[in-house]
Amino acid sequence: MPNPQLKDEKDYRKLRQKGESKEKAARISNAMAKEGRSKVGQKGGKSGSYTDWSKQDLLKKAREIGIEGRSKMSKEELVKALRKH
Repeated sequence: MPNPQLKDEKDYRKLRQKGESKEKAARISNAMAKEGRSKVGQKGGKSGSYTDWSKQDLLKKAREIGIEGRSKMSKEELVKALRKH
């Protein structure tokens, strides 16, 4: 059954197969449908690397986006979880 919240279900499925989370795959596929692939590919790269962030800043970002188990994660685990999200 098609999901009305997904603008491009084909791209969504490809992103999920690559290992992206449901939320991230939906965000990217909807942006590609709205703005076009080339514009979406040009986005990003404006923020510093998560490895340069303090653990407190990583925890704050993880809290904002709802990563579970964040309080018990090491800095490296937080970086990995944020990149995967």
